[in-house]
Amino acid sequence: MGHTRWLTGEETRAWMAFFSAAALLNRRLDQQLKDDADLTHVQYEILSRLSGAAGQELRMTELAESIYTSQSGVTYQITQLEKAGLVRRRICPSGPRAVYAVLTDAGFATLERAAPGHVTAVRELLIDVLTPEQLTALADGLGRARDRMLGQ
Repeated sequence: MGHTRWLTGEETRAWMAFFSAAALLNRRLDQQLKDDADLTHVQYEILSRLSGAAGQELRMTELAESIYTSQSGVTYQITQLEKAGLVRRRICPSGPRAVYAVLTDAGFATLERAAPGHVTAVRELLIDVLTPEQLTALADGLGRARDRMLGQ
């Protein structure tokens, strides 16, 4: 059995700061989006990804990959958004297994209504708290961690 490399004091401090900040940030952003637009943070991300995609639609598998969730997780969220009239499903005629999530006009309007408050909250809770140097270090460091997890 291999030797465990326990975290040093500074590594523990970094891990705990990241863990607690990420949990608190997600909780606060979820609450802000619930209050402003009756959306969860994941639902906001889905609407946002769809709004930026060609034709405002994405294949369900691509959508799941872009928000780092399972196919079943994205299917559940799309079902909830579809019930609210914010997205619709489109089945590709060339293959019934190719299902697309398509942003509706109501979904785009909801995203437009939610975005200003969301960006304000992201700035207030994270971006404006950090110096430009800290933001660069955060983006670089977390980008490397993400790439390693993605096998890149």
